[in-house]
Amino acid sequence: MAPNTPPRSTAELLSRCEAIAGYCLAELAEMANLPMAKDLRTNKGWVGQLIEWHLGATAGSKPEQDFKHLGIELKTIPIEQTGKVLETTFVCSAPILNTSQLTWENCNVRNKLSKVLWVPVQGERSVPLAERIVGNSFLWSADARQTKLLKSDWNEIMEKIALGKIESITARDGQVMQLRPKAANGRCLTDAFGTEGQLIKVRPRGFYLKKAFTQSIIEQEFDLK
Repeated sequence: MAPNTPPRSTAELLSRCEAIAGYCLAELAEMANLPMAKDLRTNKGWVGQLIEWHLGATAGSKPEQDFKHLGIELKTIPIEQTGKVLETTFVCSAPILNTSQLTWENCNVRNKLSKVLWVPVQGERSVPLAERIVGNSFLWSADARQTKLLKSDWNEIMEKIALGKIESITARDGQVMQLRPKAANGRCLTDAFGTEGQLIKVRPRGFYLKKAFTQSIIEQEFDLK
């Protein structure tokens, strides 16, 4: 079945979110006439793709917002029924070469996070994938404090990449955002600069929001504290 048509407005997008809230993934898969995934180990992006179908997202894997015409990025987030965030959130792939013209103002991280539609999905492993429920979605934009933290982390990480120190960056770096390998397997390699300016081979990297940061977003939205 062809994917849903893109929403014409933010109001229509939020209406579609309301329409899927409370349904389990098996019900949503049946509505879309899509096969139900057996697990997420071999179908890691399946939940996001199912939600994209129902909401009419158009970007796919392209480096742009999922609803570019509305200026909105879609992010599913697995949480427990108590509201505990279970995973870090992938933002976008990280540029490794040709970074000299990049600034926070023109980078893809800022573009992706300028306005996010968060779609909470039940994520406890004790609950079968087919029975997991989609929660209440909401729109979010970073406030001044959050923007300052994101910008600081991005600048720190990108400076290390530019200086050829990409291999020294760990998941502990960054206050709210981290850089981690982003590839199907360890054999997938790309070019990067080493500390002496030489080309080296490294695994592709991606920016991820740390769980504590997205936890604070969830708690603020649903008044959990």
